[in-house]
Amino acid sequence: MRAAYERLAAAGFEGLRTRDIAAAVGVNVATLHYYFPTKEALVRAVIGHAMGRFASTLAAEGSSVEQLRAHFAGLRRLVKTEPELMAVFGELAVRSARDPALAAILRQTDQAWHTWLLRLLEPAAASGALGPDRDPSDVAALVMATLRGLYMLPMESRNPERAEQALRELERGLGI
Repeated sequence: MRAAYERLAAAGFEGLRTRDIAAAVGVNVATLHYYFPTKEALVRAVIGHAMGRFASTLAAEGSSVEQLRAHFAGLRRLVKTEPELMAVFGELAVRSARDPALAAILRQTDQAWHTWLLRLLEPAAASGALGPDRDPSDVAALVMATLRGLYMLPMESRNPERAEQALRELERGLGI
């Protein structure tokens, strides 16, 4: 799965071939297919790994503001230390436009992320921390859109400083 993840980040879906993955880990294709019977199963494992990396930024403890701060700190860390994660998310987003099964998976994960953000933003809005007339669902959508924009750039076009600026401005706008 890790070899497929790295290959997807480097070469996109066009370069994701099971023979190449098998060769990269030193097994024959039959062995790879024993663990991942289809390319879709392998891609699902890659998605699971990517979502797990992203989920590592979601804190379970602390106040809403502390959890949001931890999320942004975790995102900063991932942008800097795991640029391949952003590339994988970008590839998945592009491919989902042509792949209904992948689109359904990404919709589910987006909904879960939006729900998690709402759970944190609603108390902040109720206390006035988000400012007057700020709808938590709208703010969650803005956070998600900003972060999606960060991973839609090709690897060679990404600028970690721009990611830092975007995250810093989001935090300032959220008052965290």
